[in-house]
Amino acid sequence: MSLGNNIRRGALWLFIGNTGNQILGFLLGIILARILAPEDFGMILTIQIFTGLVGMVSGGGMGQALVRAKEASKADYDAVFTLQLGIGIAIYACFFAVAPWFAEWYRTPLYADLLRVSALSFILRPFVNLPSNLLHREMRYKAKAMMQMINLFLSNSIAIGMGLNGYGVWSLTISGLICSAISSVILMRVSGWRPRLTSKIGRAGELARYGMLASANDIAVYLQQQVSTFFLSRGLGPTAVGHYNKADSIAFLPQRFVTGSVYDVLFRALAKEQDNLDLSRYLYFRSITLVSLYALPLYVGLYFVAAPLILLLYGSKWHAAAAPISVLVAAGPFMIVENLSGAVLAARNKLDKELVVQLVMLAMLVGAILIGIPYGLTGVAIAVVSASIYRMFHMYWLASRALQARTKQLFDALFGPLLLGSLMTLTLTLADALQPTWVRASDLLYLFYMGAIGGTTYALLFLTLPIAALRSESARWKAKIAPFLRKSA
Repeated sequence: MSLGNNIRRGALWLFIGNTGNQILGFLLGIILARILAPEDFGMILTIQIFTGLVGMVSGGGMGQALVRAKEASKADYDAVFTLQLGIGIAIYACFFAVAPWFAEWYRTPLYADLLRVSALSFILRPFVNLPSNLLHREMRYKAKAMMQMINLFLSNSIAIGMGLNGYGVWSLTISGLICSAISSVILMRVSGWRPRLTSKIGRAGELARYGMLASANDIAVYLQQQVSTFFLSRGLGPTAVGHYNKADSIAFLPQRFVTGSVYDVLFRALAKEQDNLDLSRYLYFRSITLVSLYALPLYVGLYFVAAPLILLLYGSKWHAAAAPISVLVAAGPFMIVENLSGAVLAARNKLDKELVVQLVMLAMLVGAILIGIPYGLTGVAIAVVSASIYRMFHMYWLASRALQARTKQLFDALFGPLLLGSLMTLTLTLADALQPTWVRASDLLYLFYMGAIGGTTYALLFLTLPIAALRSESARWKAKIAPFLRKSA
């Protein structure tokens, strides 16, 4: 198989794996949310603030460095495995020692045992990471995608089973450890890699230095994602953390489904054509147009149906998650431009400039959340949206300089989707105000009512309005629909 076909097949399997994981995780998450309490999720998320950050630092980007290295021998994998296992054991010892102080700081004794058990994952990680890195390096994306889906299904199934038997928060902790142990065995069999210790770890040090530089942006973004959990856990408790996490996961579903899938494709295309500024500009702004076209109606819809959607999917104990969803979706359009601008900076080797943006964003987010937290979950959501607006403008400014683009090009790229989204918002506002009495009787009926009106309105406007930037995409859909219309006629 040619390299081009290999890349295309790999991209297809990455898309299938990402989409499958999102759908499967969403469905299994609904079941877990109905079995467990918001407090259970909040406690685990609070612990993951610290274990997740330490995990990113401990890995040091060595796996990423192995994948990117021109040559990677068996000795290199042995060196990285040895170093990561040693670091994992040391980290576990530290978490085991500080667990009582951690529990005292949060005024929750259970945190001590939870932290000590959760930290066992650091010892298991090298057994999962190294064979996974090998599959990635060999471009065996189908195997990676299948393993990700198996892991997700397995961990959630174990958690559901334990939750039904009354294990509460422990079902989330133990299930992850069991899944990691099983996954390591399967990955080693699939990849052909076997763990082996070595005293020659000099090469691992070289990879770690390179990897830490490459992962700096990821760490900054991770801190941004966790800062709200940190302050909520201290200020409002684990129940509030659980509610806010559920709101965040629902509000940014369009980001994960649409924008996230396009990022990798755009990055590869821009990296390949980085010497062709005209084509790079076209790819960038065209991606903004198309992603906005398909993501914006989802954000608009979530704004109107947040409360009934939460109640229908998760039950009344999660009702407090609805209010922040209606605020967080406002960040959606800004995140589209920011995310795709990040692909430009990564492709043109401007990650050092992006790191400055992410660090400033982190500082702004901390300040905004401290101001907003007295106003509860809605105040925190407003803080996140405010900081996201800054990040979009700064990231776009850097991307436009890198591509020598003009602001008018961004306006032209967004005009069509924003016009359609605005008209859809107006239509749904009227539909909500004029809803029939029978619609008010059921959350499910309301969802169908608003979804049908919103979806039909957006589709008709997209297919009929003469918007220049959307003309080719509209024609593509008309060509697909035409055979069905002829058959029905």
